[in-house]
Parts: sequence; C-alpha cells; structure tokens
Amino acid sequence: MRKNIILSAAAAAALLAISSIASAQLPQGITPDMIRTALPVEGAPLAEKGQYEVSTEPAFGSPGHVIVHPSKLDAFPKKDTLPVIAWGNGGCAIDSKAFMGFMTTVASHGFLVIGTAAIEGAPRRQANADDLRGAIDWADKENKRDGSPLKGKIAVDKVAVMGSSCGGFLSIEVGADPRVKTIGVFNSGVTKRDPNTPAPPFPIPGFESLAKLHGPVLLVNGHTKDFMMATSKATYDGLDKVPAFYGARHDAGHSATFFHPGGGEFANVASSWALWQLKGDKKAGAMFSGKKCALCTNPNWDVESKRL
Repeated sequence: MRKNIILSAAAAAALLAISSIASAQLPQGITPDMIRTALPVEGAPLAEKGQYEVSTEPAFGSPGHVIVHPSKLDAFPKKDTLPVIAWGNGGCAIDSKAFMGFMTTVASHGFLVIGTAAIEGAPRRQANADDLRGAIDWADKENKRDGSPLKGKIAVDKVAVMGSSCGGFLSIEVGADPRVKTIGVFNSGVTKRDPNTPAPPFPIPGFESLAKLHGPVLLVNGHTKDFMMATSKATYDGLDKVPAFYGARHDAGHSATFFHPGGGEFANVASSWALWQLKGDKKAGAMFSGKKCALCTNPNWDVESKRL
C-alpha cells in the first residue's frame, strides 16, 4: 500500500507539470483535469521490461536531446538491431523526465530512444518537429562518429517517431520525413481547426498531413475519458493508403498509463509495435495482427485495423 501511495504522488506531480504547460494551449473547453485523467495504477497491467538493461545519458554534442539505450552494446548489430525511436512528450514538453519510465521500457527491448531535453540557461520553450528531426540527424551522425560507443551499431534505416498528445502532433508532422518507417500517435491526431478560434502557439497538423505519411500508423487513445478519442478515430478513418491500427483503451483517459511504473500498458503497446515494425518480430506483431490478435480479443480495448 505504501508503495502505491508513493507512485501515485510521483504520477500526480508529473501530470501537474504536463497539464500546466498544455492547458494554456489546447482548444477552449479543455481543462487540466481532463488532461490528468489516467488509468488507475491498482490492478492495471504492468510494464513488461525487455531483455536489456538500459542507460540514460545526454546526447553527445546535442544538449537538446537525451538518449536511452541498452547499456551493453555487444549484441548490436551482430545478434540484434538497434533501431531509432524519436519521442515527443505530452504538452510538447522539452524536458523528457516525466516520460522517462515509458522511454526506458521501450529502450529495454533493444531500441535507441531519443527524447528532448531542456538546455540549462536557455529560454523556456516547447519541443517542435525540428527537435525530433534533429534526433534522427543526431543518430545518423553518431553512428558514424569515431569514438562513439554507438558507432556502427545504430540501425539508421529503421526509424520510428512516436509521441503523446502534443507530441503526437509532432509525430504526424515528422512522419512525412522519408527516413521514418512508422509512427505512433498516442492520445492525439489531426484536426480541422475552427478559423474563428485563436491559433495555438504550435502547429497542429490538418487532414492534409495524412497524405504525406508513407509508413504504418499506430493510433492509440484512452477511450471516452480521453478528450482526444474522437480526433484519434477520425485520423484513423482518414488514412486511406497506409496500414493502420487503432486502439481505444477503456477508462485510460488522456494520460493513460504513461506515469505508471515503466509507462505501464501503453509502453507495452509501443514496444510491441516497434518490435514488429522495425525488427520484424512476428510474436510482437500478434498484439495487432490477425482476427485473434491480443488487443482484438482483449475486452479492455476497442480496436480496428486496415491493410496490416
């Protein structure tokens, strides 16, 4: 019981930090309480750690990024690949600390996860699409840099961009980059903006953005407690060329399980999608593919898929 109380307090602090950034920029009628809705930790599926212990460190030569990767790199690339996942935080927060548990779980399955980081002394700002493109650029350079422990180990031809809420907007925008093989859009999607409302201080992708996507798209939301559920579903419906999977997790809300230990169930979904799409792991793909796919038969999820 004591452990649950401590975890809940930590999650609440993270949620407050994210909602304080995001609430001033979301459409009228969206409140901090709506942003904070989440699946209760008690009784929820646990995050499933991968086979690798991981290390977290600043990105060499790029103070605006932080990286999470397997600590021991001997297996790469001889026995395993090390694809890249660029991550966009909720609220487009520049500091990735609140999402580090989620990022750590994903990286433990054999990925280089790159998030944004606040630069000491720099003016406060939000992350943007250029930050995520810069993460991909950094991985390409680091794979070639003499003296880098990651030299020759990064699968620079296997790149995913994922993000939550405002970070999901960024994943859609960066998904047009020809280097990106797949995107994960959590609690987010494209939208038709009301011209009579003030423009937000960050670009929200419109439906025209979908035509620029060229790889499989994962769309996940927190069901009816998530104010972005309808937007997420409309985005799925608007994808008419690329493979896509849509999942709405009952009672998860907008913050879902990101602040559960290790990122909880949503970290498992992200990891499985990345393993399938970037490493060809058919066992992981069984979470999404086939009539008896794991999420298809899970009563806690409403799902749809096409062209998978």
